Amino acid sequence: MTTVPPARTTRHHRARLIVPAALAALACTAMTATTSDASPKTATTSDASPKTTTTTTTTTVTTARSHDDVQRPKVMLDNWLQLWNGDYDRAPGIISPAFRVHAALLDGGDGSSIRGADGLVAWIKQTRAAFRDLRFTEQVTPLIDGRYASVRWSATGTYAGGFPGAKAEPGTVVTFTGTDTLRMRDGRFVEYWVNTDTLRLLTQLKVL
Repeated sequence: MTTVPPARTTRHHRARLIVPAALAALACTAMTATTSDASPKTATTSDASPKTTTTTTTTTVTTARSHDDVQRPKVMLDNWLQLWNGDYDRAPGIISPAFRVHAALLDGGDGSSIRGADGLVAWIKQTRAAFRDLRFTEQVTPLIDGRYASVRWSATGTYAGGFPGAKAEPGTVVTFTGTDTLRMRDGRFVEYWVNTDTLRLLTQLKVL
């Protein structure tokens, strides 16, 4: 058995006393720091409450506003289709005086001569004169992106005769499709692009 010298034993005993004391001191310091740090956090949480309420309110307003921004174009598009179905009284409420058309017309025009609500209504009447009971229906859910709206439609009507070059008999039922893209400004449509399946229409009318 090895004997530990007395001096070494004393130093070892003191070290054993010092270490627990140091740990106790550190524990007290940690507890004090935790208590001290907790207070500001509690105060911050209290101060944060009004901010949280304000943020929630702002989010609610923004959501409501976004809902309106989405619903308004949908209503306008519904009115747009009803306008093409012969409800001409809807034109002033959704068509801007600056309204213009981009389209390849059957007479070779580009649509630039069609302006405003009156010009559009005259064009629609001309189209419907060749196809009595012409009916446009939404084929695909409209796409809305900021100032632009696009709707895919299907149209069915009865040929009334008088279409240039048509050999189809009056009374022939025709069906064709197309896509309308419109630009909105100040709650009205101000610009219009149209793509129509003209080939299908002319084939049914026996123009080709």
